[in-house]
Amino acid sequence: MQKVIKRDGRRTAYDRNKIVSAIQKANDEVESSEKISEDKIYNILASIENRGYEEMAVEDIQDIIEQKLMAEKKFVLAKTYIIYRYNRELVRKANTTDDSILALIGNTNKDVMEENSNKNAVIASTQRDLIAGEVSRDLTKRLLLPEKISKAHEDGILHFHDSDYYLQPIFNCCLINISDMLDNGTVINGKLIESPKSFQVACTVTTQIIASVASSQYGGQSVDIRHLGKYLRKSRDKYTKHYLEKYGSEMDPKLIEQFVNDRVYDELKSGVQTIQYQINTLMTTNGQSPFVTLFLNIDENDEYADEVALIVQEILRQRIEGIKNEKGVYVTPAFPKLIYVLDEHNCLKGGKYDYITKMAVQCSAKRMYPDYISAKKMRENYEGEVFSCMGCRSFLSNWKDENGNFKWEGRFNQGVVSLNLPQIGIISGQDEEKFWPLLEERLSLCFEALMCRHRALEGVLSDVSPIHWQYGAIARLDKGEKIDKLLHNGYSTISLGYIGLYEVTKLVKGVSHTDPKGTDFALRVMKRLRQACDSWKANTGLGFGLYGTPAESLCYRFARIDKEKFGSIEDVTDKGYYTNSYHVDVREKIDAFSKFTFESQFQNISSGGAISYVEIPNMRHNIEALEELVKFIYDNIQYAEFNTKSDYCHECGFDGEIIVNEDGEWECPQCHNKDHSKMNVTRRTCGYLGENFWNVGKTKEISSRVLHI
Repeated sequence: MQKVIKRDGRRTAYDRNKIVSAIQKANDEVESSEKISEDKIYNILASIENRGYEEMAVEDIQDIIEQKLMAEKKFVLAKTYIIYRYNRELVRKANTTDDSILALIGNTNKDVMEENSNKNAVIASTQRDLIAGEVSRDLTKRLLLPEKISKAHEDGILHFHDSDYYLQPIFNCCLINISDMLDNGTVINGKLIESPKSFQVACTVTTQIIASVASSQYGGQSVDIRHLGKYLRKSRDKYTKHYLEKYGSEMDPKLIEQFVNDRVYDELKSGVQTIQYQINTLMTTNGQSPFVTLFLNIDENDEYADEVALIVQEILRQRIEGIKNEKGVYVTPAFPKLIYVLDEHNCLKGGKYDYITKMAVQCSAKRMYPDYISAKKMRENYEGEVFSCMGCRSFLSNWKDENGNFKWEGRFNQGVVSLNLPQIGIISGQDEEKFWPLLEERLSLCFEALMCRHRALEGVLSDVSPIHWQYGAIARLDKGEKIDKLLHNGYSTISLGYIGLYEVTKLVKGVSHTDPKGTDFALRVMKRLRQACDSWKANTGLGFGLYGTPAESLCYRFARIDKEKFGSIEDVTDKGYYTNSYHVDVREKIDAFSKFTFESQFQNISSGGAISYVEIPNMRHNIEALEELVKFIYDNIQYAEFNTKSDYCHECGFDGEIIVNEDGEWECPQCHNKDHSKMNVTRRTCGYLGENFWNVGKTKEISSRVLHI
């Protein structure tokens, strides 16, 4: 036997002396008649080692020892060993966070420090949140979750997301009901904020709401910008009234209109600038800027559509310009994320708002955002509805109010558990008869884990986050009222994520899921995952959804665990990562149009969250190609994003190849910036651009934290 599997999932070298020592300690505490001889101790060792296992769980080893002692009729000794084992378990259940917390303070706990690229783990406010997270993670693993769920997480069977926040009665992500909060007022920190009378004030209030919401949940949030349209109209009406009352009898109406337009544009520019600067300079209680997405949807049926178009245009203009860093250089801000909706009037086919889409494409080329949602495809998948995903890119399931009207804003996600598909394929091999029963077992585990998420929120009082539950972001419950009615009947969602459809297809069918033989299997797997979510929803009344998450470091965590457990497997664990959700592996030669076409068939199955990426070489110089892709997105895929293969330095704006210097550090050849968080570098081993996922310290390899498509 080579390895012992510890209770926390770690694998350590087998050490027979530890077993001998444990039995001898029990031997020392019993009468001589109860002692076991040294020869028999080594016989017990032999019975363990001769089983021929490569690795064994520590609990299984201890069970064998107890059975052998009982077989020798050493009942008192067996009882003493059991007590010794129990006491050791109590020691293990004592606080185990000391090392990880001290490593955080000493800036050496890289796993935690690099887990979220949007957090600066060096500053005190972020460390405070991370320290609290380590305590929560520890208590979750040892005490709060059932042992089999904790063990499944440690073994990489599943991933229990955000265990660093599980201790608290908070949820994942949401769509803020910003319309209700602006129109009817809200309360922040015990202070009444009335409905704004102008666009500038509406923008300021919106950012205050965003910051307050972000401080009381752990995931992203989305805001639909169209609700600001009426406030831009209010500003216009205010200026029109002012100029008419003061100069109406003296000035040409066209001149008055020009004055009004100038004042409105000044306020529009200032209001959008307020949103951008506030979001990027505010810091929430978890030590980062609010994780927020702005939904840019120009609805022609909206009476304020023209105002919304002006707002969207100005948001894109300012994003193209960028925001100045500490050295005064315009750089790409991390937030807010932008999602631009393509519809008949702006899909570059001669529509009224095509000029705004052309600006969106220029913005994508220079700043990587916005993402694109096809209203056409979304209506096909969601009964004619168009709405934003939440900040974490998960989508809500359909829900109608008592009047039969769809409701999207003011809803939220309770939490996420993700399934490691490749591990099932590794264990079953190319034997579907083994694969499907094992998938069922692991889906059952995922269901139990997701129900833990749900039960942790049941009974929570609205007082824990007034901005969410009492003052409109989600609801307007009474003080002291339980939030339970918002957890049931599909109002909120619970998400089943999944990693590695490509790899599991390769393992079971021997081909990529892009091969027709593999596609059939991959679709059957996806449909079974969706069916599981649908049946859970039918049986419990809860809003389960299948979520193809961006996943970030999880693609690497699962691959790392499986490589340690099963060794290097060609085109699976040897890569160091698994492909995210249903995506085509980055190493397959496939053009952007074919990739979108292929992946689109999985998006309507993965209705709880789906996004597809393509890479465009030298994107800043490929505007025409991007425009063709945008047209294609509208007709063919619901949700898509562009990435590029160009290196880029945010410190000075250098658009070329970042070099590796003599010290093994990435360095901009123009400004000599070495700060990894301020540059994008092509991952040349696979050709994928990662954004701000870096190792700390000197290395010639790009971090495994780079997000794979």
